[in-house]
Amino acid sequence: MLTGRRFRVEFTDAQAEFAQRIGDVCRSVWNTGLEQRRAYRRRGAWMNYAPQAKELAEAKAEHPWLKDVPGHCLQQTLMDLDKACRTHGTFRVHWRSGRRWAPSFRFPEGNKMVVEQLNRRHARIKLPKLGWVKYRSSRSLAGVVIRSATLCREGRHWYLSVLVDDGIAAGAVHAQPGAAVGIDRGVAVALATSSGELIDRPFTTAGERRRVVALQRKLARAAKGSVNRAKVRAALAQVRARERRRRLDFCAQTAHQLTVANAVVVLEDLKTRNMTRTAKGTLQDPGRGVAAKSGLNRAILAKGWHQLALALASAARYTRTTVISVPAAYTSQRCSVCGQVDPKSRESQAVFRCTHCAHVEHADVNAARNILAAGLAVTACRVPPAPAGVGGTRTQEPAGNREGLLPQPAHTAPAA
Repeated sequence: MLTGRRFRVEFTDAQAEFAQRIGDVCRSVWNTGLEQRRAYRRRGAWMNYAPQAKELAEAKAEHPWLKDVPGHCLQQTLMDLDKACRTHGTFRVHWRSGRRWAPSFRFPEGNKMVVEQLNRRHARIKLPKLGWVKYRSSRSLAGVVIRSATLCREGRHWYLSVLVDDGIAAGAVHAQPGAAVGIDRGVAVALATSSGELIDRPFTTAGERRRVVALQRKLARAAKGSVNRAKVRAALAQVRARERRRRLDFCAQTAHQLTVANAVVVLEDLKTRNMTRTAKGTLQDPGRGVAAKSGLNRAILAKGWHQLALALASAARYTRTTVISVPAAYTSQRCSVCGQVDPKSRESQAVFRCTHCAHVEHADVNAARNILAAGLAVTACRVPPAPAGVGGTRTQEPAGNREGLLPQPAHTAPAA
């Protein structure tokens, strides 16, 4: 099965300089190809990968700096550009800024790469024109088939992402075919399950939060374009990268635990990108409550809602788990016992007290139970089985009566 493995690279000074040059050339090829595509589209014509690859080969005769870098990295850049334009549209694809875009390029020919284990902690891989590249061997690449390798820079360090075929085949069915769980993603708590479990983890310490505030104030006082400003930006990016790695680790571990224990995982169909858009509006129509909306956006992004969904889809391939997305409407206002929908039942962020049957439960757990019931209703009416890790299409609206789908909790009060 195809999967990715990431390692931290230990370049020599010459390799780091050459890798930076490859990234700059790939960025130039991307921007030139994008401008050419947009020029063709403005006059009603099309430009695709094949003619651009031919023109790239001809341009190497006129520009020697194109010959210095691996040619298949440039071809892969044009392939990525072609895929992006076909998927999003030519005028929706972004430019790669030299100041904002981190250098990244891919070696697509994995069969030409050789890996050697140096010791318990380090190994090296042979890449075209870069030679032997040393990296921290946090996971062995022995016994796997390498498909491609991508080098990217984050802050001061370079990282190697290797796409491999690990040879692992998922079973025909899940180890626990009758197990299912609903997940409610929140801001105060990262996620709550229908079994009553609250899963959360802090991604920053109190000292790191104080350091971020101090660096942001220092950045605001620094002159634009100065060396001190670049140093502060690098220090701030280092703290943010540490937080991001912890969030990715949390999502990966949580997704593994959920998919191993459950054959069906049900999520809310949340449009995270739309939910975290700014509310500042325009000069003619300024937004209201911008500060509060900004805080909510930061809180949502800090919990990694979208990253958890991606991690679940990836982990579900190995366990034959079905990941389903259901509409999020009224899941936090509906009682998981009697099915009554009332906004007044949500007393606070953490307390749900049904106004109809007096059922009391943690608000996020109650929402997770409603999400699970909706997902079970979807699986009950689905005709063809969905592939592992992919949410299927809903064939009907989720059932409103949850009593036949969920077990009744022992502390539930009788309906009035």
